[in-house]
Amino acid sequence: MRILVLSDTHRSLNRALLLMNDIIYEIDYVFHLGDNTEDAEFLRDNFNVPVLCVAGNCDHDCSVADEEIIELENKKILLTHGHKYGVKYDTADRLIYRAQEVGADICLFGHTHVPFLALVRGIIVMNPGSLSLPRGNSKASYGIIKIEDNDIYPSIVEWR
Repeated sequence: MRILVLSDTHRSLNRALLLMNDIIYEIDYVFHLGDNTEDAEFLRDNFNVPVLCVAGNCDHDCSVADEEIIELENKKILLTHGHKYGVKYDTADRLIYRAQEVGADICLFGHTHVPFLALVRGIIVMNPGSLSLPRGNSKASYGIIKIEDNDIYPSIVEWR
């Protein structure tokens, strides 16, 4: 199973559309971690792949949840934008505590527009960065998670 992880597209889907056209046959899911849920809906409507999303701090007046906990391939995955966990200030505290609380194997967040990938207290923690508006001297990026034979292979990919 291969999952494309996006965040913080902010209604600027040019790179996301090029990426989706390039890898649509290689992925089984798209996870969009907020800012803007309309972008996730557009991808869901225009590509034949399941798209799951959570609301971010810029997603006002939407009915999308701030957080989702899903299970795929016997792995529990926490999806959140991260703004409610203070990820701009301290990734490892409140967010990791929440991931431990729900028994997550993988914790995905956005909000900072800066890619991050680490194993923290036995949990894979990933921020895919932003394809549209990278920050902090980072380049445009996205995440790929491959789950195979009960193993998890996460990666951050910089845009061409």
